Amino acid sequence: MRYALAASNCNIFTCNGNKLINTDQFVQHETIIPYNEVFHYVIILSHEFSHIFNTLKKTAATFNIATLVSITTLFSIATLFMVSASCSFKRAEDSQNSSVSDTEDDYTVAAYYFPNYHPDARNIRRYGPGWTEWDLVKEARPRFDGHQQPKVPEWGYTDESDPYQMEQKISAAAEHGLDAFVFDWYYYDDGPFLEDAIEEGFFNADNNDEIDFSLMWANHDWVEIFPADSANLMDADGPDILYPGKISLNTWDKMCDYLIKTYFTHPCYWEIDGAPYFSIYDISKFMEIFGSLEATEKGVDQFRQKVIAAGFKDLHLNAVVWGQTILPSEKIIPEEEIEKLLTGIGFTSTTSYVWIHHVTPEFPTHSYNDVKTKYFAYADKFSKEMSLPYFPNITMGWDSSPRTNQEESFRKLEYPYMGIITDNTPANFEQALVDMKNYLDVHPKSQNIFIINCWNEWTEGSYLEPDTINHMAYLEAIDKIFNQKQIIGQMQKKIN
Repeated sequence: MRYALAASNCNIFTCNGNKLINTDQFVQHETIIPYNEVFHYVIILSHEFSHIFNTLKKTAATFNIATLVSITTLFSIATLFMVSASCSFKRAEDSQNSSVSDTEDDYTVAAYYFPNYHPDARNIRRYGPGWTEWDLVKEARPRFDGHQQPKVPEWGYTDESDPYQMEQKISAAAEHGLDAFVFDWYYYDDGPFLEDAIEEGFFNADNNDEIDFSLMWANHDWVEIFPADSANLMDADGPDILYPGKISLNTWDKMCDYLIKTYFTHPCYWEIDGAPYFSIYDISKFMEIFGSLEATEKGVDQFRQKVIAAGFKDLHLNAVVWGQTILPSEKIIPEEEIEKLLTGIGFTSTTSYVWIHHVTPEFPTHSYNDVKTKYFAYADKFSKEMSLPYFPNITMGWDSSPRTNQEESFRKLEYPYMGIITDNTPANFEQALVDMKNYLDVHPKSQNIFIINCWNEWTEGSYLEPDTINHMAYLEAIDKIFNQKQIIGQMQKKIN
């Protein structure tokens, strides 16, 4: 959240005459002062008035309690008057359509959003009327002693394409310090997939101006893992590909136009420095569209020129990177090639989707804190080696067992038959957020931006939405560590 304080040109004195604030030091006319600095002075003022109260209480024997209360109230009002006269809250508004601020302590908190929790025509044709991924959530079972399944959503099995139900998600996210949803977005040769979560739900939500949104093009092959059958998974040809991630050049051209017209021009679309943020999940699959590095660079440049022609400053093209694969069709780009490849294509920044793209969890379980430690070691090394900015990742958890065939034994195979992250308690998640803040503070190239996995990856065990066990605890952790609006409110309560 982007908040700061603006100070008018004045002085504030304590009761013994010591000058606390000479705003001539800060302002010529008006200057943004960090909220924590101003609240430091406010706290000192409250201590001064507390001292006055205690002195009166000890020395003014003729004062009755009512008088003391009246005096205390008067001093409290005076305190608030001086503070409000000298320091007015001023939201550091984004430049048009929400670009990242340069304020030193301003953090941008985004979260991936997986939109398979509403009826979609493709899913209905394959799995039957009304099918959504909630069906897998409901059918999940414990796979070993101590394994907690199924996960039960506290809000019920919501339909994200319903604007009213999307409003609930937006409100919870915004109120707890999230700045943007990054929707997993799907587009194939025959058009978009799962788009109604955005185009019906988000676009028609009355409160969609409370949070930004952007897209990560999940351009991987869509394979049959709903649920995954081990025989199909281990077939020599791999699992059945339902929708190939590689699209034609003609589709690419149409898709670029569709992105600009439908999404980038929306008033809530997330921009960084005036450029719409668009992320690509599978770089190898993306290059298959064009056939070579040079042709890919040309295709990206044509996209960028279309974006600029639409009135934007530039295109912020982001690449998802990984050191280890998850889905069957994924390929690893050699570490020594990735810098040249991404800069050559024309990417603006890099990021990660989930920790296990960098740390393979041991089977059957792997502790959250150990995965966290190994991920941050990777992030530190990668960000130093890359010339492009790296937007780091926080992962809430990992348990892909709901996507396995529940009638089969749970054994180590390929995704989703893999290790589960344990001990991802709200307290450990909160500490990971603290670690992230510390990371960002010493990695300025990351621009104080990070992305959480995930708002709602229920069948991968990584979700911020409330369940019936932890309720809102994960959102409350974000609220506590990163929601500057909430921090200001808490300080106001202490003053009152």
